[in-house]
Amino acid sequence: QMNLQTVLTMRHVAPFRKEAQELLGSLSETSDTLERWIKVQLMWCALESVFTGGDIAKQMPREAKKFSKVDKDWAKIMIKASETRNVVECCADELLRNSLPNMYGELEKCQKSLEGYLEQKQNAFPRFYFVSNA
Repeated sequence: QMNLQTVLTMRHVAPFRKEAQELLGSLSETSDTLERWIKVQLMWCALESVFTGGDIAKQMPREAKKFSKVDKDWAKIMIKASETRNVVECCADELLRNSLPNMYGELEKCQKSLEGYLEQKQNAFPRFYFVSNA
């Protein structure tokens, strides 16, 4: 992306300027999508072990259901990504671009609910203040 920006500043690129600008736009959109993807992945990894079984999932069934939906969508995205094999093509998918922010929002809601639940438990049992949320 940086090399392409440098090339666009040169006068010799005039015959190819339109294609180079289109490629730069595509790479920029791909970069933005990958950043969102990584944010979703990090949050999903942090919450997966909590909501895929165990006591907390039973105590928070609504959030566990939300996470389950996101988990299914995540699996579909990852399968489609492994089949595509080209990162630019994969990130150009409108469904992916639209679903990542929604997935992140749902995961944030699950995380906030989990933090509230843990805070409740810490208030009820002061010894839990030594347990980290992370």
